[in-house]
Amino acid sequence: MALQFPDIDPVAIRLGPVVIRWYALSYIAGLFGGMLYLRWLAEKSKAAFSKVQIDDFLMWAMVGVVLGGRLGYVLFYKPSFYLSDPIQVLYLWHGGMSFHGGALGVIAALILYCRKNSISILEFGDLLCCVVPLGLMFGRIANFINGELFGRVADEQVPWAMVFPAGGPEPRHPSQLYEAGLEGLALLAILHILWRQEGLRRRRGFLAGMFLAGYGIARATCEFFRQPDDFLGFLWGGATMGQLLSLPLILIGGFFMLKAKKAP
Repeated sequence: MALQFPDIDPVAIRLGPVVIRWYALSYIAGLFGGMLYLRWLAEKSKAAFSKVQIDDFLMWAMVGVVLGGRLGYVLFYKPSFYLSDPIQVLYLWHGGMSFHGGALGVIAALILYCRKNSISILEFGDLLCCVVPLGLMFGRIANFINGELFGRVADEQVPWAMVFPAGGPEPRHPSQLYEAGLEGLALLAILHILWRQEGLRRRRGFLAGMFLAGYGIARATCEFFRQPDDFLGFLWGGATMGQLLSLPLILIGGFFMLKAKKAP
């Protein structure tokens, strides 16, 4: 016995020739929901930057997410394919975004924006990292709705195993929901609890480090249940690309937490 994948239309809204997909809505919900949450955190923390500056950063974050996520996928996952046909890089509607690339894009946007506006990078970055899991959760739910990035074949003892339309007849782990729970909801709750501790909040860089390490651990764990991409398969030592890219995040995050110092 296995659950059947729910028949969910990947298109959320149809307005004549205009279609809006759940995947696009997940980005919108993550960005605007994250902005509202970031404004609330900044107000409660008495941060040294304004709501207007947070709103202005939204456009920088959008550009960083899209450019970084796309370029990360091109470079990390399919470099030879896109080198042979570079125009495909622009076909975002065909899918292909990398969280690790998107993270690098947002970090670059954060550094440039904070320097331009004389804002503490660590203070802004700490609060920003508390918000990111919200967007991750929405994104993974959209992956589930699209029936993509599904899990490996599950044992018979897994009652919630599911048959995905593109995954063959075998019941598989709904790994998108595992990631939504760990990378998204659980990490969001942990960071919020840590943010509430004033001593930790004053250690600039600690929350950012916790996010990086926490995401790396959550992603590496979920990769044990997620089906590797067909064009990559398993890499060194049976690890997946997601696990290899998460290892630097864990190390960098641990370094940030160890070196975090209290703000005066």
